[in-house]
Amino acid sequence: MVRIWGKLMKNNKFRVEKVVEIDNKSLNINDKIQAALETICYDFDLEKPMWFDKNTKELNQISKTSFREDQFIEPIWFDYLEIEIIDDRKKKA
Repeated sequence: MVRIWGKLMKNNKFRVEKVVEIDNKSLNINDKIQAALETICYDFDLEKPMWFDKNTKELNQISKTSFREDQFIEPIWFDYLEIEIIDDRKKKA
């Protein structure tokens, strides 16, 4: 199972947020992330942003990435959309 936290940020504050769980075992991790992004965009009434190489690098390095205005075809009312992989397997201190 993969959990993705989607956040619309404006002036460094959450404006809208949602956690999506994808538990389809037939999908690989990249397909699960794309499915979660599609769900988040649908629920936020947004078009799906363009995925750049930087998004892949950020997800691999820090488990989150952001989509700014240049990644959307239509104008956006927020500063950026951020998605973050929630890893429940991390041990709590």
